[in-house]
Amino acid sequence: MQLFVACAGQFSFLCYKINVMVAAPGINVQKAETSKLHSLNFSDLPFGKYFTDHMLEADYEDGEWKNVEIKPYQPLLLDPSTAVIHYGQAIFEGIKAYKDKDGKAYIFRPLDNYRRFNISAARMEMPAVPEEIFMEGMRLLINLDRNWIPDQEEHSLYIRPFMFATDAMIGVKPSTSYKFMIILSPTGPYYAKPMRIYVEEKYSRAAPGGIGFAKAAGNYAASLLATTEAHKLGYDQVLWTDAAEHKYVQEIGTMNVFFIMGNKAYTPGLQTETILSGVTRDSAIALLKEMNYEVVEEQISIDQIIEAHRAGELQEVFGTGTAATISLIKELRYRDYVMEFKIENWKISTELKKRLDEIRNCSAPDRFGWMYEI
Repeated sequence: MQLFVACAGQFSFLCYKINVMVAAPGINVQKAETSKLHSLNFSDLPFGKYFTDHMLEADYEDGEWKNVEIKPYQPLLLDPSTAVIHYGQAIFEGIKAYKDKDGKAYIFRPLDNYRRFNISAARMEMPAVPEEIFMEGMRLLINLDRNWIPDQEEHSLYIRPFMFATDAMIGVKPSTSYKFMIILSPTGPYYAKPMRIYVEEKYSRAAPGGIGFAKAAGNYAASLLATTEAHKLGYDQVLWTDAAEHKYVQEIGTMNVFFIMGNKAYTPGLQTETILSGVTRDSAIALLKEMNYEVVEEQISIDQIIEAHRAGELQEVFGTGTAATISLIKELRYRDYVMEFKIENWKISTELKKRLDEIRNCSAPDRFGWMYEI
């Protein structure tokens, strides 16, 4: 059930399409005796380092979800033969929560992440997580730890739902038991400055028929070597290309990518199922269209990008993702050809980020119904 309510105070005329997450019974809550919040320095919040007082945990056993509870954040006890350790049957999502200037808390597009989570689960031969566990569990957990949501600019509460196989048995087959969890992490900007990107031709992120469209743990493990080698060359991330020809661009590290060429915004299409259908990507497309830019979703070759750069038509390049939001690219290198950009002159990506931020902090109308009140 979704309801629409107005924000309190001076923003009541703006946030007229805030979705309310409605409570559901059946989740046990055990509160932490003491909070770690007092020891947290909110002026220094590197991504993914600090975690809140509580976590959600649920078990899938005998064909049903059970033992759904919120409890103090703590280590897990796993058998050495636990299936995920050996065969990598694991998926996750990334979501963010924000506070408005009145201190109210909202989650950005959680239903879209919920749907994508279960798409990943189906591809990895894992059970679907019921909406009442995912959504209501998230709401209860964030409400319990709402004081951990930073209110500084460019800060948020990062939400990490994940699921992994828990059969205590070595054997290459789908597990019969799973654990679903949600943990929370207050965080600052993922990329603090514009990035330098190296176009990857040796290693591949995904191929047609693979799991590139799923948010599976193995996708990220396979990316680490290429990223490390790019770092040694002085670059922040790699721009992946297709596995067959290394000709068509796919993603930048953990982000979707956009190219402003001429008066159009280009981003790789989803047809090959080799890239993630990003929630921030979808948000960027909606806002770019609102800004009267034509968005082209299709295969984009590196040759096309270089030709546009040489012709002076490649205006801006940026990445989109939950962790990074909108990340500007100041340099793109393909072999010995280096494309450098004067990002201080950019208008499209900065306006896009501004509009997205205004919706998330409730200082502009939520025209798309993206914000869910806790």
